[in-house]
Amino acid sequence: MSVAEVAAAAQVSTATVSRVLNKADYVKPETRRAVEEAIAALGYIPHGAARSLSSRSSRIIGAIIPSIDNSIFAAGVEALQAHLNDRGYHLLIGSSNYDPEEEHQVVRSFLEQRAAGIIMMGETHTRDCLALLARHGTPFVNTGVYSPERPYHCVGFDNAGVATKAVRYLLQLGHRRFAMIAGITADNDRAIGRVRGVRAELANAGLILPDDRVLERRYDIAESRAAFRDLMSLPEPPTAIICGNDVQGFGAILEAQHSGVRIPEQVSVVGFDDLVLSRHLKPSLTTIRVPTQEMWCRAADMLFARLNGEETPRAVEIETSLIVRESTGPAPASLAAAGL
Repeated sequence: MSVAEVAAAAQVSTATVSRVLNKADYVKPETRRAVEEAIAALGYIPHGAARSLSSRSSRIIGAIIPSIDNSIFAAGVEALQAHLNDRGYHLLIGSSNYDPEEEHQVVRSFLEQRAAGIIMMGETHTRDCLALLARHGTPFVNTGVYSPERPYHCVGFDNAGVATKAVRYLLQLGHRRFAMIAGITADNDRAIGRVRGVRAELANAGLILPDDRVLERRYDIAESRAAFRDLMSLPEPPTAIICGNDVQGFGAILEAQHSGVRIPEQVSVVGFDDLVLSRHLKPSLTTIRVPTQEMWCRAADMLFARLNGEETPRAVEIETSLIVRESTGPAPASLAAAGL
């Protein structure tokens, strides 16, 4: 793809295309819009990046994480960077802010920087993003998900299946009143999977998780504290709360301490990720341990294999485990005896 082809599609000169690419201010809005639409339609990548990608001469790998304020992603990226350095590759990092459209723009930026391959979190990508990657023959790997039935390479785990571990454990402790502080499920397949897994396992036990007991909140301590207050103010408050990640679990524990709710005597709390702080809280947080560093490094190995034309599995499952700590215990005796 060339500047001349973009110019022809937009019916402008190549000089005008160059001015648009270089963010010049003296381009008419309607002309700029025509050029940008042509660039998007043709999948044009400036600076000759497409030629570099086709020859696999680049030593750059891009990684897109949902957020920069969650230490679980920081730990994964840190391990990834060390792993890439050992292989003579350099790392580009971008954040999608849980927005597929923003992720698409980061992918485009990575291609402009001649990234040879890209690692992304989850499998919720726009059609245009996938089409752009396919058009330029750029391999990518999804992390944080395990979907062997899908046509895309992935290294991760079944979020729905892993969430059932927490539910089974709490059921064994006699809990019957459940609630969930979940992540925002819009455009987040991992959050969707965790909610689905909790609901499915409860259904297997003959229990229903009402909508008013599933509160979707950002992965934020303040919002999670407010969600915990709302759940514990219900006429029949839950005895077990499953959180979409550890940050939400931290918020629940902090709010319980502030409001005088005893954990785990009145309510048990389970997180997801096993962040370092989980073991240092009082009470320490029961959670699902995800080997993040291993996951990102194995994703890089899968990408290396694809870049080198080697055989590689399409899907690799990472082992997770339930880590039992102080934030969970038997259901309150009166409710357990009544079967509630």
